[in-house]
Amino acid sequence: MIKWNKLALITASMGLLAACGNGDSEEDTTENTEQVSEETTDESDATTGATQSVIASSDDLETALSSEGGWIVIFEDSVETDQELTLEGGVENNDGEIARKLALYTQDEDRNVTERYTLTAPMLTVKSENSRIQNGTFEGDVRVEANNFQLPGGTIDGNLTFASQEYQDSAQLEDGEVTGEINVEE
Repeated sequence: MIKWNKLALITASMGLLAACGNGDSEEDTTENTEQVSEETTDESDATTGATQSVIASSDDLETALSSEGGWIVIFEDSVETDQELTLEGGVENNDGEIARKLALYTQDEDRNVTERYTLTAPMLTVKSENSRIQNGTFEGDVRVEANNFQLPGGTIDGNLTFASQEYQDSAQLEDGEVTGEINVEE
């Protein structure tokens, strides 16, 4: 409840500053509000809408990873499931681009990573272009069926398989780690 109140206060303060003519344009104020809204999630559930889905337990995974979930899937703790998972496509980020992000971490107000989490499942199939596993660990195998898969600060503790050479060539793995084999399905 405290973070929700903090969000309400920040949003109200930003509106007040805009009304008082602090020099920010309406566009700057809207951008700041979206940034705060994206990062503040304690009162959200697994289907908060187009922007985010919050994962508190494995029960939240199916909806959050579906095309009905948010573009950013925010974890509040490590989660384990015995089900194979699919990160569906068709979800747009705040810029209107198709993208998905598994945010396996928390951060402070200066965007410094404060805690990293692990998502454990036998398999994760990535079907959305511009998907990333960020600043945490996926424990299991990952199969990528889309372009521009990324692993910024993330780890795959298992094998990474691309459904085509095109998908592998478009991937950005330099900032992450894969403990198993990386290959292209033949």
